[in-house]
Amino acid sequence: MSAQPPVPAGTVPAGVDPAGRWADAGLVSGEAVALDVRAARLGSRVLALLIDVVGQLFCAALLALTLTPLVLIVLPDQVVDRALTGALETLGLVLVVVGYPVLWERLNHGRTPGKLAVGLRVVSADGGPVQWRQSLTRALVGAAVEWPGLVLPLLSWVAGATVMLTDPRGRRLGDLVAGTMVVHTRTTYPWRPAPAIVAPLAGWAATLDLTRLDDALALAVRQYLTRGQQIVEPHRSRLARELWREVAAVTAPTPPPGVPEPLLLAAVLAERNRRGSLRLRHQRALTTALWPDPATPAVVAPAAADRPAPAGVRPAAPALRSASPDHPA
Repeated sequence: MSAQPPVPAGTVPAGVDPAGRWADAGLVSGEAVALDVRAARLGSRVLALLIDVVGQLFCAALLALTLTPLVLIVLPDQVVDRALTGALETLGLVLVVVGYPVLWERLNHGRTPGKLAVGLRVVSADGGPVQWRQSLTRALVGAAVEWPGLVLPLLSWVAGATVMLTDPRGRRLGDLVAGTMVVHTRTTYPWRPAPAIVAPLAGWAATLDLTRLDDALALAVRQYLTRGQQIVEPHRSRLARELWREVAAVTAPTPPPGVPEPLLLAAVLAERNRRGSLRLRHQRALTTALWPDPATPAVVAPAAADRPAPAGVRPAAPALRSASPDHPA
């Protein structure tokens, strides 16, 4: 990996929020604060579309199984003709292709089943909730020129994909006409390992009594150490003091004076992880010794007869046994 050029203090690279996550949607709140929102691109939106297509096929099958028998039962035979059948088919197509996304987006806060599964959401271009008019517009444009593309299907598919790939926010034609966009609802956090113990605290940490340090408090310490950079001051320091007050109440002995609370928390967590790793290693070794894995070839010591004789010592000749009935050959 090539080294990145250093960033001056107090500046943030373009397209990245202060916490270090990509935020390319370009949405700004009413307080002029950039929102940590990522725009959905072609890959995630195609995956959501495939899931929605399965849902639309299921809705079409459900309508065909319920609407057709209902019409045959309610209406007289002389009314049911080819024109009525064609009208019902058109109505079902409109309900499935247009009504499906519009109803889901309005009743589920801009999320169809496919978008909900992938973690996407339709919002207005300014970040607000999508409106009825916008949902209906993007659904009509999508049905006409994108999917299923009633007007020049192949050509409209290529045009729609080109627009999504070239638009900075990954918007399709329906989004451009309706003034909407699709964003990710799941925020990504960079993985950071827990800080290691510093050398001056290694001796103190080795003498710690951690029997009363439960898993819940250890998890809270780990979350603070891995995400502390996302907390602004003075809240970060206050949270470190509160966590150390809880940890100090269940551990002993007292730490050296003058050490910052984050370093003490890192030392306690690193020592707890070290002891847990040693305990797990010993348990695995004991389990392997008691119940060896049959797939692992065992190392068999060579027999005494197969071992080479020491230098200068002649191997003993095999004893001769009698051929009597009591000692058969």
